[in-house]
Amino acid sequence: MKINKILIVSAIVLMILVNNNLLKGEADIYDCTGENILYLISPFGKVEYNDFGIVDLKGIKVNLITFRAKVFFFEDTEKIYSDPKNLLPYKVERNISGLGGKEYITEEYDQKNFTVVITKFKTSKQVSEQIIKTNGPIQNVILLPLYLRRRPDLEIGWHFTARIVPDEFKLELVSIDEIKVPAGKFQAYHFKSIPDKFEVWLNKDTPRVPLKIKGKGFSLLMKKHSFHNN
Repeated sequence: MKINKILIVSAIVLMILVNNNLLKGEADIYDCTGENILYLISPFGKVEYNDFGIVDLKGIKVNLITFRAKVFFFEDTEKIYSDPKNLLPYKVERNISGLGGKEYITEEYDQKNFTVVITKFKTSKQVSEQIIKTNGPIQNVILLPLYLRRRPDLEIGWHFTARIVPDEFKLELVSIDEIKVPAGKFQAYHFKSIPDKFEVWLNKDTPRVPLKIKGKGFSLLMKKHSFHNN
């Protein structure tokens, strides 16, 4: 009888542990399918971000987002395919158009060997190819705020090393600020790069939407955020 009770208790404990591990595994998958964010570019222009969720890329399940920037006669539309677990890029496709004509650029990432192959085309003709090797995993500048938003342990002083070709820099959570963007006022986590090239403000509330992204000579300011059913 005692043995049966021990077996039953052991089985219950095992089930709890298995369920907890399954839940943790599900939490490891980034999923903001249907998310749409509209940004204004300061001093001028606009950007639209869309998350299409999990898609198939050559037999691999990847996350797909698009990022479309428009400034006067210039337009840059990016399709970014990434690992749903760590948001490291697999492939980027860019269609660029402007007064200088049209360009198509691909970025093919090998995260095991820390390399990226950047190929440029004009009028369907390849005009250049560049192979870049780094000392570790390679991030994407657009995916970087999405990586930050899913960190569970955000405290002032938290930091990590980011590699965005051709740069490597430290990104640190330096403060919690109240900021104002076209969408309203928010409490935000403020991240800053060292050296000073890049800043990100994430909404402190779930789902930690990137509210403001600042680079050299420009800022993206959130105007609207929503989720759409695909």
